[in-house]
Amino acid sequence: MEQKELLELLSRVRDGALSPEDAAGLLERPAFEDLGYAKVDHHRAARQGAAEVIYGQGKTAEQIEGVVRSLADRGAGNILITRLDGEKESRLRGKFPYDYSVPARLAVAFPEERALTGSIAVVSAGTSDLAVCEEAALTAEALGSRVTRVYDAGVAGLHRLLANLETLEKARCIIAVAGMEGALPSVVGGLVSCPVIAVPTSVGYGANLGGLAALLAMLNSCASGVSVVNIDNGFGAGFLAHRINQMKGVAEE
Repeated sequence: MEQKELLELLSRVRDGALSPEDAAGLLERPAFEDLGYAKVDHHRAARQGAAEVIYGQGKTAEQIEGVVRSLADRGAGNILITRLDGEKESRLRGKFPYDYSVPARLAVAFPEERALTGSIAVVSAGTSDLAVCEEAALTAEALGSRVTRVYDAGVAGLHRLLANLETLEKARCIIAVAGMEGALPSVVGGLVSCPVIAVPTSVGYGANLGGLAALLAMLNSCASGVSVVNIDNGFGAGFLAHRINQMKGVAEE
């Protein structure tokens, strides 16, 4: 383990996020396990507070199962599998316990009940953006953040968004998901004081260019406090929002 990783591990013990016994166990074991097709990072939870996430696209069901079992054997729970299509999900049924969301194409293996803290709001421009929204929301919830959903509240009917303004104002971080022209994050960013994570989606007609138009609009937002992740990257937004929600100095509720 490198010095930086060791210091982060010791800091987590000091802060009470990791027990001395668990830290000792991590130090005794190899930092990763080589499965031949994957090198599973077993120290990631100690370094970053969350176990390695499995990107399902491009992997076989057997490879996904192997990585899941490797993580579970080292005590990991709420193991996220993103971009898991229906065919692979059907081949994994009965292999290990998991919860699966069809629209989000996301599974949580070896699900654990966790106390949800803080407040993240996920706002969608339209119902067609729901898959990306749910990927973001379920990611944040699996990591331990409380999430409120405000769906179908885009700029074509701003009264729908304004009706939920109190919810948005109470959030510590907001994920704003939109396709088409991608205007929603700028509107939200102009209404609230917390960080806004903009997620462009590939929803839209031809000139949307598979989400490129929305991405460029969000990158050029005139609202302060808006950051942008990649097209359809609900996972990245959910993970970042969780990090912001759980930052030191923010009182838990």
